[in-house]
Amino acid sequence: MEAILFTQVDNLAIIKLNRPKAFNSFNRPMALKLQEILKTCADKKEIRAVFLTGEGRAFCAGQDLKEITDPNGPPLTQILEEHYNPIVRQMRALPKPIIAAVNGVAAGAGANLALACDVVVATKSASFIQAFSKIGLIPDSGGTFFLPRLIGFQKASALMMLGDKVSAEEAERMGMIYKVFDDDAFGEAALLLAQKLANMPTKGLAMTKHALNQSLSNNLEEQLLLEEQLQPQAGQTEDYKEGVAAFLEKRKPVFKGV
Repeated sequence: MEAILFTQVDNLAIIKLNRPKAFNSFNRPMALKLQEILKTCADKKEIRAVFLTGEGRAFCAGQDLKEITDPNGPPLTQILEEHYNPIVRQMRALPKPIIAAVNGVAAGAGANLALACDVVVATKSASFIQAFSKIGLIPDSGGTFFLPRLIGFQKASALMMLGDKVSAEEAERMGMIYKVFDDDAFGEAALLLAQKLANMPTKGLAMTKHALNQSLSNNLEEQLLLEEQLQPQAGQTEDYKEGVAAFLEKRKPVFKGV
């Protein structure tokens, strides 16, 4: 069985974590395969958005503990250096929106990889758990970076130290994720959202993503200068011309990502 399923539907890449019996927990082959797929998504111009979800009852339970406890398995240093950190870097550098469709529990690294995506939606029965403290580890996969910025320092600190389970609805209320859908409507609604993003002016979305990345470390003056640099570039795209023309002509725009 392939640990990750990868398909392309028109301009949308669909990535499905596929170790359902292990709640889609990561081992080395799975992590390396995801890196390979993310590179393909970056290289293929016809792919304009990425949809990441899980097979079965879980989105991702994080690291497969059987691999960690295997005497011949990779040590923690290698797991971070070669598995999770490259994945997070690829996600944030990818000049296309990534949508995480959290279809069940997202725990540990699984939760933090979801939070590294651009848009996170979840089914009502999903949950998020910073499970690291329960086994004496620290949050990784960018969790200590993204979570405090999403929900605030105090809330993030408590969730990381206590390891509380957060329901999808609570995650939406606190700003951890974008939106929750009812379980029976989730699959279709999440996919429609991803397809909507794939058909938007994705060159402009890529610049928006770059600006958001820089905002995490820039001061106001640096961010204003970056906006001043990026906006004329966005204004030179064909999608900008199409968007303005469609607005003036009172019709629906047809964006091509150029």
